[in-house]
Amino acid sequence: MEYQQATQSLNDYRQQIVALKEKMRSVQAEVEPQEVENYTFTTSEGSVTLAELFRDHDHLFVIHNMGVACPYCTLWADGFNGVNDHLQNRAAFVLSSPDSPKQQDAFKASRGWRFPMVSYEGTRFAADMGYKSDDGWEPGVSVFRKDGDRILRVSDTWFGPGDEFCNVWSFFDLIPEGSGGWAPQYKY
Repeated sequence: MEYQQATQSLNDYRQQIVALKEKMRSVQAEVEPQEVENYTFTTSEGSVTLAELFRDHDHLFVIHNMGVACPYCTLWADGFNGVNDHLQNRAAFVLSSPDSPKQQDAFKASRGWRFPMVSYEGTRFAADMGYKSDDGWEPGVSVFRKDGDRILRVSDTWFGPGDEFCNVWSFFDLIPEGSGGWAPQYKY
């Protein structure tokens, strides 16, 4: 296929993706939120509840991260660092993992992450949200909204290679071979 023809076909597909995302937002607006409990997490500064993580926002993004053992979760978190200020201007944002607060603090410092982290070690949080399987922890994001004293989960989705939450995959999609078997590493 000639370059110009291929470019036009790809642009047509991208427009279809934009239209599909609009349909997805319409469905998302109709979802009946799920009430959740006010879980307690640990940080190096002590305990914090899910409600406290909202700070002065109505919405809260909670990243379900598999912890320091996962280079893929590290890749996603590296990207969140770059958009942290933008996200936190609109909603509260926190990364959760099964690692201890001490492990989180050391890893956060080594990566230069600026967003808050909480440990769900020893809690049912990740399992209750659907981010723990028989094989272990699963990555993703849940979005919560405060409604008076209630906490409602309004949406969630998984993370994985090719998703829209890590722009590395979109860049690799511009290479004819895609990611070509590439896998993230902690250092290059």
